Amino acid sequence: MSDSKRQPKRYAIGNWKMNGDRASLSEVAIVAKAAKQLNRAEAMLCLPGPLIATASDFELSLGGQDCSPELAGAFTGDQSATLLADIGASAVIVGHSDRRTIHGETSKLVSAKASAAWAAGLQAIVCIGETAEEREAGKALNVLTEQLAASLSDGVTHQNTIVAYEPVWAIGTGLTASPYDIEMAHTHIRQYLRNRFAYGTRISLLYGGSLKGSNAAQIFSVPDVNGGLIGGASLRANDFVPIMQALDQT
Repeated sequence: MSDSKRQPKRYAIGNWKMNGDRASLSEVAIVAKAAKQLNRAEAMLCLPGPLIATASDFELSLGGQDCSPELAGAFTGDQSATLLADIGASAVIVGHSDRRTIHGETSKLVSAKASAAWAAGLQAIVCIGETAEEREAGKALNVLTEQLAASLSDGVTHQNTIVAYEPVWAIGTGLTASPYDIEMAHTHIRQYLRNRFAYGTRISLLYGGSLKGSNAAQIFSVPDVNGGLIGGASLRANDFVPIMQALDQT
């Protein structure tokens, strides 16, 4: 096997969060067209659930933003991984900081959701990251280790899981971790993955936190950054496509 095939896949993944409507699908169409021109990277949009079925008409990888740890049952308002797969998703985000901080989700629950995603044939995009308070207390790397240990079960492979590091203090704030800070975190995460999993060197490791076209190339050149999980800048194709292209060219 060539060295290139041993490298982690490179992903530009957009997370629309609770934004967008049917009119916004015109943005998806533009992203899908641009994605066909990528050579080294793959693009994906994680859309609000009701939009996924319609957007599946486009030739673009799609993902959900959360799923239940259960595949079916009397769980009113929850969204199953099996339904996401059925309507066209190939992946789902679990453990995003919005879910951990606003909804109080634990790493144990995140692990259960990832297992449900795998059972439905989806990739799990597992998010981890420290808060400003944890960082200021010098606990950032310890927090990452704890979240990795509890959020990732022994079933993780480079094919069923993507890990996204998103420093909570840099999400939607306009603040971005420095290349040095990102490298420190990603090196730490990669070492953990390498030590625990047989294919730890091949698990894709993404950075998320106020990524935009103007800083994408610099961030994507940091060692062990295999792409990005992009929030606000993914809502408009004119903002997201340059990030995709920066990843493809870095």
